[in-house]
Amino acid sequence: MINLINQNLTNSLGRGYYNPYLMGDNGTPVTSFKNSDKVFAYNVDALKVKNQSRTTRTSIFYINDFHGKAINMERTITASNEFDRYTPTEQIDKLKLSSGDIMLGQDVATNRVAISFMKIAGITASAVGNHECDMKSADFFNEVPNMPTKLLACNVKAGMTSKIAKYIQKSCIQDVNGTKYGIIGTIPSDLISRIKYGKVFQDQDIQPADINETISAVQAEVNKLKSQGVNKIILLSHSGYGYDKKIAQNTEGIDVILGGHSHNLIKGITNGENLLYSKSGEPVIITQAGRDGKYFGILNLEFDKDGIITKAQNNVATTREFSRNAIARYLFEKIKGKPEVIGKIRTAPPILKNDLIEPNPLAYYGLDSMREITGADIALVGASNLRGCVEKGDIDTGVIEEISPFKNKIIKVNYTEKEIVEALKFSAKSLTNRNNKPGIMYTSGLTYLIHKDGTISDLKYIDKNGNVSSIDVNNPREEKLYSTAINDYYSSGNDGLDMLNKYFEATERYKWDINYAIEQKIRNTKEPIDIVDDGRIKIEK
Repeated sequence: MINLINQNLTNSLGRGYYNPYLMGDNGTPVTSFKNSDKVFAYNVDALKVKNQSRTTRTSIFYINDFHGKAINMERTITASNEFDRYTPTEQIDKLKLSSGDIMLGQDVATNRVAISFMKIAGITASAVGNHECDMKSADFFNEVPNMPTKLLACNVKAGMTSKIAKYIQKSCIQDVNGTKYGIIGTIPSDLISRIKYGKVFQDQDIQPADINETISAVQAEVNKLKSQGVNKIILLSHSGYGYDKKIAQNTEGIDVILGGHSHNLIKGITNGENLLYSKSGEPVIITQAGRDGKYFGILNLEFDKDGIITKAQNNVATTREFSRNAIARYLFEKIKGKPEVIGKIRTAPPILKNDLIEPNPLAYYGLDSMREITGADIALVGASNLRGCVEKGDIDTGVIEEISPFKNKIIKVNYTEKEIVEALKFSAKSLTNRNNKPGIMYTSGLTYLIHKDGTISDLKYIDKNGNVSSIDVNNPREEKLYSTAINDYYSSGNDGLDMLNKYFEATERYKWDINYAIEQKIRNTKEPIDIVDDGRIKIEK
C-alpha cells in the first residue's frame, strides 16, 4: 500500500508549494499548510510507514515538451530557483529531470536557447524526444556536444556507422547525498515519422525500437542497474502516456516514469490512472506536465530501505504564476535577438487545459489574420501546430514567434466542400482518440459543433460579407470549391489528413507563416486587442 498525499490548491501558488512532502517536524503528514497567506489542502490516507528511520526522501523537479518556448523557460528557471532555495529540516534528495522535446525544429538559435535553459535550470538528464532530433545532422553534431545534460534513450537501434548514437546513453546513475538513482531514457517509437529530417537519422543508421522491443530494452537496463546495487529507478520516457502505462505494467524494478510526447497534464496521483503496479506488484508512478512549458511538476517520494515507494505526492503548477527570470531573458535575447513591442492586449484568453481539443481564441485570431491577408474564402490549421499563448499588456515579436514555432509557410489551395468536411470529421475524432491526437481543426470562415462522440454538425460557411450558409455534413458537395489558406504541413496531408494532400496544387505560395500574419494584423490595429472566444467552434459538454 502506498500513502498518497493529494493536493487540492484552494488558492494561488505560494512558496509553501516547494516544501517537499509538506510534513510536520515530527515526520507526520500535515492536512493543511499556510505560508504567505496561501492555503493548500490535502487528503491524506493514513498509513504507518515501516522502517521509517531508514527511509529516503526524494523530490524531483520535472519538465517535458517545452518545444523551444523561451518565455516559459524563463519562468521555469524562476520556479527552479525557488525549488533550490528550499532548505528542508530533514535530508531530502533533489533531482531535476526532463522527459524530452525541450528543443524544437531546425532553428539553431531556438535549440541553443533550449540547451542554455537546461544548463541554467540544472537539468541533469533528459530523454531524447523527437524534437531533439529535428536538427539537421550537421547542426546536431555542432550543438549537442555542448549540452551539460545527459541525453538518454535505451531503445535506440544504432548501427556501427552511426555517429549520432555516441551522444546518447542508455542510462546513467546519479548520486545525491550518497543515494544512487538509476535514470533510464526512451525515445518515441514513432520517431522517424515525427521529425522533418527523419531521413537524416535513417542515413545515420539509427532507428527507434517498437514498443515491445522498448519494454525489453527498458527491463534489460533496469536489470543492469539493479546488478550495480541501484534500487531506485526512474524512467524518462518520451513514449507517450498510453505506452508508459504498458511499460509500467510489463516490467519490474521501475519506481517512477516521468513521461512526455503525448502532452497529458497529469495532476495528483490516482490509483489505476497514474499509480500502477509492476509485474512484481510494486507501485509505479507516472507523471506528465502537459506541453509547451505551460506547466512543470514536483514529485515528492519516500522510499523504504528496499527502494519501494511508500509515500508520494505529485504537484503540478503553471509557469504563468512565475516571473520571467531576468538573467535568462537577457541571455536568451543575446542568442535570438531582442523582441520588438508591436501592440497591446486588452483581453487575453485563459490557458487551455487540453490544447488539442478545446476552443482556442488565439488560434481564431491567427486564422482570421491568414484569411484576411490572403483573401481566401476560409482558413484551416490544426491544433497541433498552434502552441503559444498571450497575456494582458504589451505584446512583442518574441511572444508572436512562439505561437506557431514550426515556420510552416502559408499557401492557398482550392478544396472541395467534401474534402473540407472530411478533414473536420477526421480531426473531430481527436475527442475520442488516444491522447487526443491529432487535434481538432481550427477555422476562419467556418463554424461548427463537435459532439462528445467525435462527430460534427451545424457546419456553416460565413463569407467575407458576413452572409451565412449551411453545409450538409452528411452530403457535402464535390463540385463546390473554397479558396483555402492553409500551411504547408497540413496541405501535405500530415497528421493523417490525406484528404488535404494538395500541396502541389497550390494557387498561391507565400514566404511567410501564420506568425507573420498575426504580427501584421496587430501592427495594423491601433486600439488594444481583445482575443476572446467567439463561439465559432463549440464542444459538446
